[in-house]
Amino acid sequence: MRSQFGYSHWKKEHRFILETLPGKDVFMFFSGGKDSSMAMDFMLRAGKDFGFDFTAHAGAFPVHRYTDSEKLRIGSYWHERGVNIIWHLFEETDDIIRQAENPCLSCQKIRKRMLGALVSRAAHDLENLVLVTSYSLWDIVSYSMEHILGEMFSCSEKGAGSGKSNRFVETSQRFYPFFRMKEGYTVFRPLVRYNNSDIQALIESEGIPTLSIPCDFSESRPKRILEKYYEKMEARFDYDRVFAFAKSALDLPDISSYTNLEMKEYLLDIF
Repeated sequence: MRSQFGYSHWKKEHRFILETLPGKDVFMFFSGGKDSSMAMDFMLRAGKDFGFDFTAHAGAFPVHRYTDSEKLRIGSYWHERGVNIIWHLFEETDDIIRQAENPCLSCQKIRKRMLGALVSRAAHDLENLVLVTSYSLWDIVSYSMEHILGEMFSCSEKGAGSGKSNRFVETSQRFYPFFRMKEGYTVFRPLVRYNNSDIQALIESEGIPTLSIPCDFSESRPKRILEKYYEKMEARFDYDRVFAFAKSALDLPDISSYTNLEMKEYLLDIF
């Protein structure tokens, strides 16, 4: 059975969060991919309905995906809708991650450093800061499978019996759609309850442009490989069932494991 996924359905599910956003300093992290584009569309509509504004920040890395023509094409669309994307450039080049043993991990570290510096410079009132990032239900399903196959079922020295890896600690907090950190700022993941197939269908029906240049390193990411399987099997998932499984079978850490972290540690090592 198809879901009723769409803006009206999403707004109803997230009303209790959206009602808190007027007057807040909302940072929307935008990549140009389908998830962040769908989240931007929803947040833009919700801003008009609930009376809040937000700033859209895009880390243009890896560099080969963010050509001037791509940034112009995507930026022009959102500008016409009232959003001026702030494109953040990097001193690093793609050569750094091409030479890395794990290109995606290296890329993430570079982007996290940018994020930490950005928030430190721009956020003056942590009580009013809201960080919006776009992970989907397929992402957290893939994180579950990655943990099961790579650690729970593994017979390698760093696999079974070695406890929670740093990778699982990092990815497991993305299961939570919304939480408030001890320093006052909040984290909001507006799409974590929804399947990629629904997001893709809505992006296409609304004619929202997304990055057209594929990442050279996408095959290095286990979740991208798993997504091909979900697509082939026409798989659909339910957030509540995925979350319940992660809590019972994977020992998903309690939300307090993250909300008590210092901001610098959270942004640089976890977020």
